[in-house]
Amino acid sequence: MRTRRAFRRPRVLAGAVLLAVLAGGPMTGLLGAASAGSATGTGTTCPQRTLVLSAMPVELGPLLAELQRGHTESDGGRTYFVGRLHGHAVVLALTGIGPVNARRTTRQALAHFRCGRAAGIAAVVFSGVAGGGDIGDVTVPARWTTGAGKPTFAVSSRLLSVARGLTRAHVPLQRSAAVGDPACGCATDPDAVRTVRVEHAPRIVVGGTGHTTDPFAGRALACVPGGGDVLGCEPCAVQTAAARQAPAFARSAVPFLDPGFFTGYAAAPKGSGYVAEDEETAAVAAVASRHAVPFLAFRAVSDGAGDPLGLPGFPVQFFFYRQLAADNAAAATLAFLSRYR
Repeated sequence: MRTRRAFRRPRVLAGAVLLAVLAGGPMTGLLGAASAGSATGTGTTCPQRTLVLSAMPVELGPLLAELQRGHTESDGGRTYFVGRLHGHAVVLALTGIGPVNARRTTRQALAHFRCGRAAGIAAVVFSGVAGGGDIGDVTVPARWTTGAGKPTFAVSSRLLSVARGLTRAHVPLQRSAAVGDPACGCATDPDAVRTVRVEHAPRIVVGGTGHTTDPFAGRALACVPGGGDVLGCEPCAVQTAAARQAPAFARSAVPFLDPGFFTGYAAAPKGSGYVAEDEETAAVAAVASRHAVPFLAFRAVSDGAGDPLGLPGFPVQFFFYRQLAADNAAAATLAFLSRYR
């Protein structure tokens, strides 16, 4: 079933403390609920849109805050935020965490946005965080793989050339880590409270190979209804569907109750010369390649070197620096869209 409703650009409000997430206490932010609208898919024009994906609410939030003239469309339980970003017709969507979720969401979005028999998505861009080199840097790998001996998917040479033209003058990369809005409390701007500064000036690193792992062993990790800016099912500003999502979460969570799953997840390998390591991008790249849709990913480093606090790596660094990395990835994505024609 496909539905469509008007979407009014939300104000990005946030604020809480990291302990709320670590303690597992969800707080649902109820902002700007969309009003019902009529479908307009039968018009005479069919815009070619850029599909912009993120895995977690913290990653999509900075982009959603910039969306103009927007509305939402729903299909198969997923919500798409449709509008314009920096002059581009775009669709924003959360994939959820993990390669299975990423693959399913990309396929569904490409099937949903059509111009008759032709594709309605002209390019796919991923904006998110990753493990990598220096915290705060934005990596733009030239290719993605799921491991040694596995297929490698090259990104679009045209999109990559646009990314190569980005400099710190074009992209306002942050250096100070923001507290963010871990529990989606919507009390203050997520960037209002800043803590430590990383030891270097973040930069954009273009090229190299990105690596996507599957710590979930081929299973889809369910999002948590009202689950904050990491595990939540929607961006913080519109986390309103906790009751509807709860039954699906309960069914999907069963395979992950085995303690061995968490041991394997924490022990996910890092390093091996990859410029970025995550759990979604290669899955998205594979679907885009299969549909001959140009693809590119901006992955900012949330856990890596240059940490003035000397925190242990993932997941501690991730939780502390996730907002900084998400903001920098979004800033690079927006700058890219401004220059991509």
